[in-house]
Amino acid sequence: MINFKQEQLIGELVSYVTGKFPEIKLIGITESPEDPESLWIRVTSPDDEVRRSELMDYACDKSMDILEDYGYHMLVMPTRKHAELAA
Repeated sequence: MINFKQEQLIGELVSYVTGKFPEIKLIGITESPEDPESLWIRVTSPDDEVRRSELMDYACDKSMDILEDYGYHMLVMPTRKHAELAA
């Protein structure tokens, strides 16, 4: 179950990432199957592999800040499989 603070931080993280990568869209939020304390923020993936790698690096910086400051583990997961469905 996602609490209010997590919702707020997810919004900040998505805004942060879409500010630099406006082509991505939020698909959804899920708990990690291995760890329910870890949240996966699924987004559409850029078509270009280099851009996808840059997205992951960029999102990782903000995710680490959230983990260090608030103790919430969140990962931005670019997903190609659902990219067509979100469009």
